[in-house]
Amino acid sequence: MKIAQIAPLVESVPPTLYGGTERVVSWLTEELVAEGHEVTLFASGDSRTAAELVPIVPRALRLDGIHNSTPYNIIMLDQVAARQHEFDVMHFHIDFFHYPLFRNMAHKTLTTLHGRQDLPELPPIYRAFPHMPLVSISNHQRLPVPPVNWRGTVYHGLPEGMLKEGNGAGGYLAFLGRICADKGILPAIEIARRAGMKLKAAAKVDPADQKYYDEQVKPVLDVSPHVEFIGEINDGQKQEFLGNAAALLFPISWPEPFGLVMIESMGVGTPVIAFNCGSVPEIMEDGLTGYVVETVDQAVAAVARLDRLFRPSIRSRFEERFSARAMAREYVKIYQSLQAQGTAPQAVKFAAE
Repeated sequence: MKIAQIAPLVESVPPTLYGGTERVVSWLTEELVAEGHEVTLFASGDSRTAAELVPIVPRALRLDGIHNSTPYNIIMLDQVAARQHEFDVMHFHIDFFHYPLFRNMAHKTLTTLHGRQDLPELPPIYRAFPHMPLVSISNHQRLPVPPVNWRGTVYHGLPEGMLKEGNGAGGYLAFLGRICADKGILPAIEIARRAGMKLKAAAKVDPADQKYYDEQVKPVLDVSPHVEFIGEINDGQKQEFLGNAAALLFPISWPEPFGLVMIESMGVGTPVIAFNCGSVPEIMEDGLTGYVVETVDQAVAAVARLDRLFRPSIRSRFEERFSARAMAREYVKIYQSLQAQGTAPQAVKFAAE
């Protein structure tokens, strides 16, 4: 198939450091190329890919301090539209920016929703464009969305060879992600303290979260000798960081649409102790790949039960459920269904309305 992948421009594909959506777009793109598809990636010029790269901006916008990507998205969409006849499907990862321009060729588009959907401004856009084909990244993510043209739920997957099973020899608990209240750094610090274990926190502090870090997190870190704050790490550092951990703490308090760090931890065989929010009960298998808990007390108790989990089994479940190959093949099924719909008389009529 001839497939266009349309990525966010704030980060490169894959990102240098933090950037979940861009990593997923990269893993999907490379796997599609490996399986013989003709893929064109619309992204920043510093992206790295085996596909044909169409550079919209010279490098990731974040590197130049540009946080409003809307003007650049418009430029990108104009270029995608000019080439739309070249593609069997155009797969968008930029929310809903393309809806007005591509509404009359909806049968050639697919949009993966990567973010939270419980925001009050979102239902009107979906009601205005209910025919645009959508993919969710967890079933829980769908709950706030009004009736739309769902084409499937596809869980994220990462390359099997990117991570290998670790042994947890470091004996510490790990926190990986971003410093904000929703991600649960403060509960993680408390869980580790009460469990009598060291916590290593590899986390990014966004400008929007700097005040939260300065006023609420830093004072706790200053009186928490059991915590080592590492800061932001890249993909190459995650093998050692996660592989040597006894467990990953994921005490979130928001409707997480997916949670890449959970499958990254599973990829090295490290169990996850996660709060029961958002996608967590879909991704985690309680008692097999980790523990799904409701409170800090339950998380502390779960730390004491880590020896009941088997790291090779955790790695096996990752391979079965969350590989890039599995993700790409699920998307190809959806691409093919769109292509079949586009050749049907009723689909043509619907798309032209």
